[in-house]
Amino acid sequence: MTNKKFAKIGEKKQSVVSSILWLAIAEIFFNFSGYIIHAFLGRMLGPADYGRYGLVVTLTTMIIMLIGNGIPTAMSKYISGFFESQPGLVLNVKRKAAILQFILIGSITIIFFLLAPVLSFVLRDPTLTPLFRISSLIIPTFAAASFYLYYYIGIHRFSLQSTLKIVRSFARIIFVVGLAYFFGLKGSISGYFLAPITVFLTAYLIDKFFINRHFPKDNNDFFDWKKLVNYAWPVTLFMIFYELLISLDLYLVKGILTNDHLTGIYNASLTVGRIPYYLFYALTLVMLPSISRTTSQNKHEETKKIMTETFRLMFMILVPIIILMVVYASPLIRFFFGSHYADSVFPMQILAPGVGFLTIFYILSFALNGAGKVKIPMYIALFGMILNAGLNYVMILKFGISGSATATSIVSIIITAIILLYALKYFGRFIQIKSIAKILLAGITMFLASKFFPPQEWIFILWGAILCAIYLLILVILKEFTMNDFNFFKKIILKK
Repeated sequence: MTNKKFAKIGEKKQSVVSSILWLAIAEIFFNFSGYIIHAFLGRMLGPADYGRYGLVVTLTTMIIMLIGNGIPTAMSKYISGFFESQPGLVLNVKRKAAILQFILIGSITIIFFLLAPVLSFVLRDPTLTPLFRISSLIIPTFAAASFYLYYYIGIHRFSLQSTLKIVRSFARIIFVVGLAYFFGLKGSISGYFLAPITVFLTAYLIDKFFINRHFPKDNNDFFDWKKLVNYAWPVTLFMIFYELLISLDLYLVKGILTNDHLTGIYNASLTVGRIPYYLFYALTLVMLPSISRTTSQNKHEETKKIMTETFRLMFMILVPIIILMVVYASPLIRFFFGSHYADSVFPMQILAPGVGFLTIFYILSFALNGAGKVKIPMYIALFGMILNAGLNYVMILKFGISGSATATSIVSIIITAIILLYALKYFGRFIQIKSIAKILLAGITMFLASKFFPPQEWIFILWGAILCAIYLLILVILKEFTMNDFNFFKKIILKK
């Protein structure tokens, strides 16, 4: 059977930006479902219980996203490099990755369950122990679902991965909000391990009856499992350092201030402030296998083209989002959480630009990971984590939750500048200075125009649309957004 025949299991060839947009749609659904959940739980549980919910769920999902995604990420990288040229290796790699993942996740789940009292002691709240133990079930179920999502990314089944992500979005709304309504705080946490079970079963059945048959089961191809481990451990450490970098502030707020109300207020700031990061997460899902493929084939010009295309798209969309979040922070907070969270507005305005830089840092990190330069992002994330912990400690003692937001934003700017220098050195000059200047000019104009559209409840959505139109108009006048861009996006949107 020819390699071309195996290549047919992938979708029709799409540009990187096309794939990003379709994955972004699924990511928007997924994260919008998260904000629906937060909005309901913030009102149903109240600031104190919502703060405890945020601590427990954030810590548990952080562990699985950090430790549990290293091996699937390595699997996705290697499969994407040869699923067309050496299809006989696909099931081999998947099987070995599954075994490694089972051993790792099983061990982590048991350790987390046993350490629940210790975590509660560290956070100075013994009532968190039963909640942490319930949340331990999130680890294996989340890992099982994510394993298949990364597998489908590896074989370039982007639309299938997107569909599963949307299924997961609806499932977690139903389970988390439904169980919270009937069982309160414990019910909301339980919903987080029931939702991924639905996704895993769906993905497993699709794989068993439709995907597996495209790959040979009996072959002489051999893949050394040590390659997975050697790639996975720096990526895993990067994820750990990065997640601690962006989440440590919440735990320091809780530990230093020992105030559940302020913890809930700050958690609301973080939740809304991270909108850009969640929206652009789809970039990493496409860039890692794409960069992996082009660098493994020594296609340097194609690699540079991918970097240029995606960075321009990211920056063009990121700028207006950050501006709108800063300008309309107050109605945004009320929209998601209600008037009881009004104190979240100022910290969120500080966090929004910082999260914008963190988004760039995260995407560039995965571009370097895809190129095999996994230790550079790891060391930079470690530096950022240590710096953020120290700066947060000082700033929280002096300025409270606003100090924490300021510290995180400062560190975000520093580590983004560092990794940008490394990325430019490795990939070449992929940033178009003229494009950046035009986008910033359009953003400044948009910000100045926002003074004529004051933040008001609900109508801020209309104001935001008008400001985005002004932003786009400026880009058109400056010839940064051309008819070619318009036709491209039109083609992507209308494509079946």
